[in-house]
Amino acid sequence: MILNFQNEEIVNEEVPPNWLMLVVTLIITIHIGILVWLSCVNSPNIDELAHLPSGINHWEYGKFDLYRVNPPLVRMVAAAPVMLTDAVQDWSNWKDSPYSRSEFWVGKSFTKNNGFNTFWYFSLARFACIPFSVLGCVVSYRWAKELYGWKSGLIALSLYAFSPNLIAWGASITPDAGSTSTGLFATWMFWKWLIKPTWKTTLWCGTALGLALLTKSTWIFFLIIFPTMWIGCQFWSQKSKIRQEKRPVRQIAVILLLGIYILNLGYGFEGSFTPLGNFQFVSKLLSGQENPPHGANRFTGTVLGAIPVPLPGNFLRGIDVQKYDFERGKWSYLCGEQKRGGWWYYYIYGFLVKTPIGYLMLIFFSWLSAILLSQKPEWRPSINEWFLLVPAFFVLVLVSSQTGFNRYYRYVLPALPFFFIFTSRIAKHLTKGSRLAPIFYGLLLLGIGESISVLPHSLSFFNVAVGGPLGGPRHLLDGNIDWGQDLLFLKKWYDNNPECRPFHVTYFSDWDIAPEIAEIESKKVPRQDPEAPDSLVLAPGWYAVSVNQVYGYHYFENDKPFYEYFHNLKPVARAGYSIYIYRVDE
Repeated sequence: MILNFQNEEIVNEEVPPNWLMLVVTLIITIHIGILVWLSCVNSPNIDELAHLPSGINHWEYGKFDLYRVNPPLVRMVAAAPVMLTDAVQDWSNWKDSPYSRSEFWVGKSFTKNNGFNTFWYFSLARFACIPFSVLGCVVSYRWAKELYGWKSGLIALSLYAFSPNLIAWGASITPDAGSTSTGLFATWMFWKWLIKPTWKTTLWCGTALGLALLTKSTWIFFLIIFPTMWIGCQFWSQKSKIRQEKRPVRQIAVILLLGIYILNLGYGFEGSFTPLGNFQFVSKLLSGQENPPHGANRFTGTVLGAIPVPLPGNFLRGIDVQKYDFERGKWSYLCGEQKRGGWWYYYIYGFLVKTPIGYLMLIFFSWLSAILLSQKPEWRPSINEWFLLVPAFFVLVLVSSQTGFNRYYRYVLPALPFFFIFTSRIAKHLTKGSRLAPIFYGLLLLGIGESISVLPHSLSFFNVAVGGPLGGPRHLLDGNIDWGQDLLFLKKWYDNNPECRPFHVTYFSDWDIAPEIAEIESKKVPRQDPEAPDSLVLAPGWYAVSVNQVYGYHYFENDKPFYEYFHNLKPVARAGYSIYIYRVDE
């Protein structure tokens, strides 16, 4: 039983069956098993190559300038077990400047020095991050169960545990899955504090807020969202003229301060409380200049510039670098079109093509019923559900507003579990004997089956409406399908087909010697000069080409469609869904 903010009791009348916890445990265990599998068979993606050595650097030196664009918690967790191995480190490329991205150069050195062992080190790192996904599963189940009943809890858990996107990034050491679960956890704890504002729930909420801030800088907006929602609950209570216990101001202050304290603690208080005017920024927003070569600060010499910033120095500098990237803009791809900049609807489109059809229909049906049947009290969304909708739409609107470039659907990942929990509300209205129940649960199984069908290639998932992973490149590229994750599958194909020689490889990664590290003896694929396309003649042999390059994807600033000519050839095999293999005869 819980109490909503209108003082109406929400009673979960149906007693949970005895087998419930067994099924919950089974679903979470399957989820863990899938993540372990993917962690072993997928090669490191582009960002992972930089995250792991950066995390090791944090532990060894207590400095956080490497990969400052993301807070350090997830990569430090990932690096912890690798610290116990004989992995070779090389910090010769470690440099610090206002726009320093030397983590990628450090990552290249890490792979070069560790050779084929690199793959095992990344598997270890991924294993350490699996608890983040387990946290997301548990919170999804508990929150939906508390709101709507045990059936909704099972549905929300299933939607989370078998989501292809949450699976893909749950088996990665990038911060996406970690920020998704900790953001959900922090919001759940805040909701529970509002229901029962004790000092125990206050401390839990502040701790959860700090963990969320340490996984993704996006959650800095919780410092605004939480007080705003707290004030909204006060207004709601007064408007409904229902006596309600006043939420203590001291406790909301403790929540925010504890969250900020844990954020600073995670950085070892590096650069904390530095005056704002002492930073060197690169974004126009904070520097006041267009591309300052050595950084600048629009606040220097002003009253604001003298104010100490209660945030770690590299946390603020990371936000600055991210803002600079969006201001500068990058090349983006959507439905065959490439341009500098992005589209406001990119993430909505990504959601429609990278979500299983069963999931989409469930979400549509649940939301449609909430709208069309809102005049009925039992269907009308309560104030409890605003704690699901506000963070979800905030994330969606925030990332959609940054149209400097659009490349990664994963940026909207933190919104998914909130939508999943809200979708699960439909279960409380499906009474025994309801004719809609089989349809609803059938859609759930359909979505789960579609997700499972592409394992272990969840990163390349696209739904069947757009042709699945094979049709996906026509819609989205880059980290949505091809981010260097299939190198070990290429290695397996290469070893199983020794007659397929000579072998040529062009591999989409920031990892120049990838084939060599994977022990694939290969030659480089010839580039086609766009100015003289007829001058290229391919020698007979076998050619492995990343799908991004087949589609002429413009990733780096000076990229040209050097390998787009393969688009006119038909692949004879694939390594996963991101590397196409061609045979060229005389």
